[in-house]
Amino acid sequence: MSTLTEVLERGLHDANAVVIPGGPTLSYGKLSAEVERISEELTAQGVVPGRAVSIILPNSLEFVTIFLAVARTGAISAPLNSAYTQDEFNFFMEDANAQLAIISTENDAARDAAEALAIPILTASSDVSGDTHLFYGGSKLSKREPAKLPSADDTALFLHTSGTTSRPKGVPLTHANLGASLKNIRDTYNLTSDDIAMVVMPLFHVHGLIGVTLSTFSSGGSIVVPDRFSATNFWEIQAATGSTWYSAVPTIHQILLLRADEDNAPQKSFRFIRSCSSALAPSVFEKLEERFGAPVLEAYGMTEASHQMSSSPFDDRRAGTVGKGTGVDIAIMADDGVLLPPGQIGEVVINGPNVTHGYANNQDANKEAFAHGWFHTGDQGQMSDDGYLSLTGRLKELINRAGEKISPLEVDGILLKHPAVNEAVCFAAPDEKYGEVVHAAVVLGGETTAEEIMAHCRTQMAEFKVPEVIYFAESLPRTATGKIQRRHVATAFLSD
Repeated sequence: MSTLTEVLERGLHDANAVVIPGGPTLSYGKLSAEVERISEELTAQGVVPGRAVSIILPNSLEFVTIFLAVARTGAISAPLNSAYTQDEFNFFMEDANAQLAIISTENDAARDAAEALAIPILTASSDVSGDTHLFYGGSKLSKREPAKLPSADDTALFLHTSGTTSRPKGVPLTHANLGASLKNIRDTYNLTSDDIAMVVMPLFHVHGLIGVTLSTFSSGGSIVVPDRFSATNFWEIQAATGSTWYSAVPTIHQILLLRADEDNAPQKSFRFIRSCSSALAPSVFEKLEERFGAPVLEAYGMTEASHQMSSSPFDDRRAGTVGKGTGVDIAIMADDGVLLPPGQIGEVVINGPNVTHGYANNQDANKEAFAHGWFHTGDQGQMSDDGYLSLTGRLKELINRAGEKISPLEVDGILLKHPAVNEAVCFAAPDEKYGEVVHAAVVLGGETTAEEIMAHCRTQMAEFKVPEVIYFAESLPRTATGKIQRRHVATAFLSD
């Protein structure tokens, strides 16, 4: 696949492409026709190639159709989280230099931001037959003009990093970047036209968009798109649609596990279950496989790599690792740029045709990110002799207790082994004597005390790693994609 205009070509004309629970089902033939029509309406409306179109829509048929239509015009799709505030929309639209905003009728914050930036606005909706409609000032678009199709080197997608220590950075991804990533994902999971993927992650994020939706289209398979993840009807939708796999963050897997018996979840379900976007604790991995009767494949991805970099293979799944490189070169690098041998810990670096060519308008970030001829992920890890990658934490999140570097992921994993702990995240707390010490926040599923949790930790790790303070919470702060970011957790609990 050279551009996204070809992503639907593997699907049979009459085969299901998109299934909306409680709504329409579109065949590949119907979806292709809709994408062509919308792209020509956008072109007639004045959308020009090479500039961004902000797409602010929830998971829906409209999102899927409009995303592909924007790509077909040669413009750049720039999807955004519908839940952003007006200030956030202002930043992201301006940073992308958006030429147009496509929004739902209910999103006042997005509308206000676009109007403040003098960005033209289209509203989108779909009808019961599966037709998507665009409106400008209350009038439905109908004029059409042939779209200017993109080339492989054109930018197809503009996203932002989550910004763990600074403001988000713009990440342009070309059609060629995406094509390479889709092939890697398709090959990793042996995706075929028989597969049906349930989309539970947001489509504005690479996990749901590239990791599930576009990779499924590139195999000729079907996607099932609920408007949002709901544990209440998850298994009902899976049974009704025959979904063969889903991919999610560990938080969603844990929710499904906690409710499994209550929701009468089947003992055997999907062809496989994929986990990505944050670390999956080995204990959760084991419980998922045992309860849902499906292999759990943990993947490692990031926006700058068009999502996937590595994944567990079907035949040798190792809890606590993120598997092997999937069409991507992965190495471990020391601070001085020397590549390290297996077993040594350093920064995870990558190379491959899926990797962005550089952050937008940010020379300093590019100089740092591409130093020594590799892209620097900012993650710390080590490689086994046979190429399995284990992550030990974010370089900027390591806890430095009097010179001892502590991996938060290691501490999280041990906390989660406690039978009463459902969720856990540790973080650095400032300390006058040691510089930093370990604190942790937990969500309980049973009765215990902080002293009992600390005693449990002492049996499995050195004393200096044991959390000195345990905070009990009803829930933990998360991003819109379900990620737990340590800096947000630290701020929430240390400021109390």
